[in-house]
Amino acid sequence: MIRIVFMGSPEFSVPTLEALLHAPQCEVCAVVTQPDKPTGRGRKMLPPAVKVCADAHGIPCFQPPKLKTQEMFDTLTQLAPDFFVTIAYGKILRQSFLDIPRIAPLNLHASLLPRYRGAAPVQWSIIRDETETGVCLMKMDAGMDTGPVYATQKTPIAPDETPDTLFEKLSHISARILLEHIDDIASGKLTAHPQTGEPTTAPMLEKSMGSVHFDTDARELDCLCRGIAPWPTAHVLFQGKRLSLLMTHAVEGESKAQPGTVLGLDSETGALHIACRTGILAVDALQLEGKKRTDARSFFNGYRPEGVLLVPDLS
Repeated sequence: MIRIVFMGSPEFSVPTLEALLHAPQCEVCAVVTQPDKPTGRGRKMLPPAVKVCADAHGIPCFQPPKLKTQEMFDTLTQLAPDFFVTIAYGKILRQSFLDIPRIAPLNLHASLLPRYRGAAPVQWSIIRDETETGVCLMKMDAGMDTGPVYATQKTPIAPDETPDTLFEKLSHISARILLEHIDDIASGKLTAHPQTGEPTTAPMLEKSMGSVHFDTDARELDCLCRGIAPWPTAHVLFQGKRLSLLMTHAVEGESKAQPGTVLGLDSETGALHIACRTGILAVDALQLEGKKRTDARSFFNGYRPEGVLLVPDLS
């Protein structure tokens, strides 16, 4: 029986945990996840998705505010795991913790390493208009996603991809690639190989990235808008209020209007067209500050914004 301590937090991690819980050769002896966090307007404390899954299966679950404590080190050591399996846990493990598993500390990283090392590889792969990404099953070391790789599985990125849709695909790929290879890693048949190629980074998104401008290429702006959904969400100012651009795509065509000018409504698709430095950004869904989400046609009919200049929100 392969003993595993699983480390993960969001919904993205759950398919891998579920796969391990149903694998007859594996025993998930404990789960480590983030503490409960306040969510929504009521600031109600909600547990991470991984904790909900662990509780449903009766698996011991630890939620240390800080992992780097002697108490957690002793607890994990006493569990005597063969593997740590981490996926989107959200904390960096120091070397003394990485040395605890008998065989290896494994990590499932949502990029084709060494590209997009860091906290937000899915979002940055969309922002940078990549055509493919994937999952790497790797052995963790003390660096940021720098460890050697056991196996990789690729998947295309659709032209209209969002983080939500790409996370969904990659979460299931992560579960499959782990189960396909964990037996061979445990037996020593599969060894990890150093990463090759030019590294790039995928740092955490910042709130300021949401304030977008139109003095750029429409496809570039569309990639940014999709990549930062649902947070921090692309937004501009309209009538002194924040206007969030919730669904976008780039369309062919040019306009002599100043970038940011609302050109009108596409009669066929119902999208709101906005002039960019090159090309046109089409917006399919929006949300004005203090209002509910709406489709572009309803927004256009309600506010008649044709000719209005949308400017960055610098507040």
